[in-house]
Amino acid sequence: MADRSPAPRIITSVARNSLKPLGLAQRGRSRLWIDDHGWWLGVVEFTPSRTAGSGLRVGAMWLWHDVDHVAFNVEAVRVGPEPFCTEDRFTQLAIGLGRQAAASVTALREQFQALPDVARYLMFRPVRRGYLWDGLDAGIAAALVGDPDAARDQFERVLREDPLAPWMVEAQGRARELHAMAPDRDAVTAWVARAVDSCRSKQGLDPAPLAIGGTDLLVE
Repeated sequence: MADRSPAPRIITSVARNSLKPLGLAQRGRSRLWIDDHGWWLGVVEFTPSRTAGSGLRVGAMWLWHDVDHVAFNVEAVRVGPEPFCTEDRFTQLAIGLGRQAAASVTALREQFQALPDVARYLMFRPVRRGYLWDGLDAGIAAALVGDPDAARDQFERVLREDPLAPWMVEAQGRARELHAMAPDRDAVTAWVARAVDSCRSKQGLDPAPLAIGGTDLLVE
């Protein structure tokens, strides 16, 4: 059922005031805002509740996953949806969410200023059993910064899991491919550049110079 309350209008207005000055772009007329960094995205979603209202989700997406949907590979903040009560009360709530979104976007930018920052974060975050993409991401980042031993350790972690679902089989297939090429940084960089370029196309984003592995790449 369509939300006929003023909530969508209020959220859009607040998001434009809080996120547009930071350079984020609204995806169409949705509640989704994108902070484009070439090979990764900052993602802000003012999540709808089952009734009129909004929550907030902010995170980072690594474009080497090459998917046609937005994903939260790293979650910075998640606020449960609040229902719409009155316009004045919801406006104050939305303003608070907008400020929180802007602060989270700024924090992600500072945390992930360069690939080595991303690699350190991914390789040293706590292991979550069953989250195969975590190991794959850490392995890719390690290979890109020139640490093939750490990369292979991460890919082997992925391969040790029981593939209980099709997506796990897919993750392990990528891990095997990347495990074999991990010592060849240029090969991994080219693999990632192709994946990122394909993902950007699927996401409706223009080609961009990709600062990966210490080299600016523009994949045509």
